Amino acid sequence: MIGISGLITPSLEEMTHVAKEMERQGFEVPLLIGAATTSKMHTAVKIDPHYKQLVVYVPNASRCVGVVNQLLSKTLREPYLADLEVEYDQYRERFNAKMKKQEFLRLEIARSNKLATDWAHCEVTKPSVEGVQVIEKMDLRVLAELIDWTPFFHTWQLRKKYPQILDDEELGEEATKLFADAQAMIERFIENDTVQAHGVFGIFPAATVNDDDIEIYTDESRGEVFDTVIGLRQQTVHPTGRSNLSLSDFVAPKDSEAKDYIGAFAVTAGIGLDKLVKEFDDAHDDYNSIMAKAIADRFVEAFAEYLHREVRTNYWGYMADENLSQEALVKEQYRGIRPAPGYPANPDHTRKAIIWDLLKPTENTGIELTESWAMLPAASVSGWYFSHPESQYFGVSKLDWDQVGNYAERKGVSLERAESLLSPNLGYVPT
Repeated sequence: MIGISGLITPSLEEMTHVAKEMERQGFEVPLLIGAATTSKMHTAVKIDPHYKQLVVYVPNASRCVGVVNQLLSKTLREPYLADLEVEYDQYRERFNAKMKKQEFLRLEIARSNKLATDWAHCEVTKPSVEGVQVIEKMDLRVLAELIDWTPFFHTWQLRKKYPQILDDEELGEEATKLFADAQAMIERFIENDTVQAHGVFGIFPAATVNDDDIEIYTDESRGEVFDTVIGLRQQTVHPTGRSNLSLSDFVAPKDSEAKDYIGAFAVTAGIGLDKLVKEFDDAHDDYNSIMAKAIADRFVEAFAEYLHREVRTNYWGYMADENLSQEALVKEQYRGIRPAPGYPANPDHTRKAIIWDLLKPTENTGIELTESWAMLPAASVSGWYFSHPESQYFGVSKLDWDQVGNYAERKGVSLERAESLLSPNLGYVPT
């Protein structure tokens, strides 16, 4: 059998390519599909049709043994495959029905329904720092106090909220032991200086142009454009009163009197992690190998949250008097957002290139980009900062052909390339 794992959205197109190549080369082995970006719907619609042999979606690694056992069993295999084919057909029918029902606004109409801001009376704060700021060896004890532990327990399939899970009648004993082991791993990170956290950020003069794009300038004179973030806008029909959002709505237009800014950041808590994980793997200690990765993931999310707070209250200072509890921080009850390229509000992963050009994260933190725009070490986070009072997280969702074509023109790429980059968001079938 062959198993392939997709961690970021470019993986989805690559999976389809793998299936096509396996068919072209006459493979006969089952193809197992899994990891964060995948789904049974995507497997049924986009991958299964391209490979005549068996394609199986596996929700997570813990289910893999059960799936493989059924595929190898002389008595269980055929009923399993029959049920799977019926299920895939149902998913394809649901997908096709949904595509037919999808209603889109023409791009110009969607743009006319942008978020309305009175920029003449919208207070814009000038940052208190200029240029690129580097944070070397962030104190892990500070970050440990900011960890959101609920996702950590979800990693181990213990799906209850922290701290209530520690007293849960069914899961409490196991969760308490796991939590103690996590604290021990944290101490190992810190006492031996085994794993380090580095970060880099900057806040830059910026303005919205062409409705959906954000120009970033080299300095306060705003005469020279460093680069342009080509944006996307929600295009589906919304209930009356809801705006069709784009991230550009959160930055003042170039022709307004407001002189606005955009921030960028990249942080990691994975420097040294590979060496530690290799020690565990060499000793066949799978438990601590997974534990180390899970703790690094929690540290980098805490680092991103910590840095965002420092930017809001100090470096940019648009919320200088903010005083929120840990619970309020976890619930993101603050002004401003930090969306990442490749995620729902700006799904094109190639936009990370601008952050790398601005901040030089590889030189300043050790974070590298792969050819498919994944970050290494894996325990890394990057994104933008927006300060607009009404900025919010959203998904652009499905896009119609006119916006994808316009995006290709503004980005300077072919329509085929744009459709590939935005494949999960296409609301139509490319010709």
